[in-house]
Amino acid sequence: MNRCRRQIRSIWLLLALLLAAAAMPAQADTRVIVRVNGGLPVLRPICQLLGCSIQYNLGDDLGQVFLVTVPNLLELKLIVAIPGILDVEMDQTGKTADPPRSGAPPALYDSQPVNYYGVTVRHGYIDQPAAHIIGNDNAHNTYNVRGSGIVAVIDTGVDTTHPVLKNVLVSGYDFTRNQAGADEKGDVNQSTTAVIDQSTTAVVDQSTTAVIDGGRAATLNQSQYEGFGHGTMVSGVIHLVAPGAMIMPLKAFHVDGTGYASDVIRAINYAAANHARILNMSFSFPSPSNELQLALAAANQKGLIAVGAAGNNGQKTMAYPAGYSNLVMGVASTANDDSQSTFTNYGSPLVWLAAPGEGVVTLYPYSSYAATWGTSFSTPMAAGAAALLLDLNAHATQSQAAQALAHDKYINSNLGNGRLDLMNVLLYWKLTLGLL
Repeated sequence: MNRCRRQIRSIWLLLALLLAAAAMPAQADTRVIVRVNGGLPVLRPICQLLGCSIQYNLGDDLGQVFLVTVPNLLELKLIVAIPGILDVEMDQTGKTADPPRSGAPPALYDSQPVNYYGVTVRHGYIDQPAAHIIGNDNAHNTYNVRGSGIVAVIDTGVDTTHPVLKNVLVSGYDFTRNQAGADEKGDVNQSTTAVIDQSTTAVVDQSTTAVIDGGRAATLNQSQYEGFGHGTMVSGVIHLVAPGAMIMPLKAFHVDGTGYASDVIRAINYAAANHARILNMSFSFPSPSNELQLALAAANQKGLIAVGAAGNNGQKTMAYPAGYSNLVMGVASTANDDSQSTFTNYGSPLVWLAAPGEGVVTLYPYSSYAATWGTSFSTPMAAGAAALLLDLNAHATQSQAAQALAHDKYINSNLGNGRLDLMNVLLYWKLTLGLL
């Protein structure tokens, strides 16, 4: 009897939805993330009745989570009441953008070629303030670590032909185009790229202001390209700290710096399924996502270590995924005098640690270099530090890595455990492992 009543109620719900949709003028579809018990066989007839479209599964182990597009005026809350539907949430957008800055630190002009673990780089890249502040060279030499494991960089892609990175890249994926590969140079062409054929410095006018050394450097001054180069810059910082680690580029963000939660979820699941050990997430969403949190929890269970940017609103606020403090280490930014950056978000439980994030010299597309600002570039320092831990214990977990990365230089209560100090982190780690 109760089962019959439930079936009748479900039929009335479906009819109500269909009538409501038919009575309203057509509008653009809305992207939603749906978790359904039973997967595609259960979801398909529901969407046939409601007029929604199933785009694709998001890669979860149970095959329950899908991106679905529905008419805007469909009552999403009623869909949750349909038997088999476990969860429905809007597919929100996040952004990789960072605060605008200008000017070039002296290290950017230091173009002397030097060898860095088998590849030629600019001297200013390895001999810059941020590297000295965290004790990069001392840590490598004292503890004989270079970094290991695969770091999945969920971002705008990477310049796969950059001479410094090309030998440390593993196969990636472009979730914005649903195709293999993640070369962000495909986002621009000569009609949108002004090429500078001189040795002077060019300023890229984007939300993450990057100053790149010339010699065929791309300068993009349209707002729709403000995310260009972000993934390459993030990857360059990881390589600086952990030159022995491999990098898996996962393109979930467009050239304008925006991306969907559904693509980030797919990227997390892809990284977990393809043997990544570390997740670098230099982006933020303004609101929590249950499905994003579940994807991160599943990744943690598979042994992945996750770090995320605290964001650049200059506020004591929450940003996600860094806000999932039991799953992700949130990283804030410090200035080169070890003060708190004015632009960084701060406070507990968002921030676990901080790292330099002002005028960081890193790699940029077209074999170039950049100086850049933001928690986006503090975060890969923490990811690189986690890769150094894997040199000494390949099975380190999220909680173990978090405890190790908590041994930093204390700055203030806003910045969690303090500014990243690789010597302290590795000393604690070796003591914990009984190697000292």
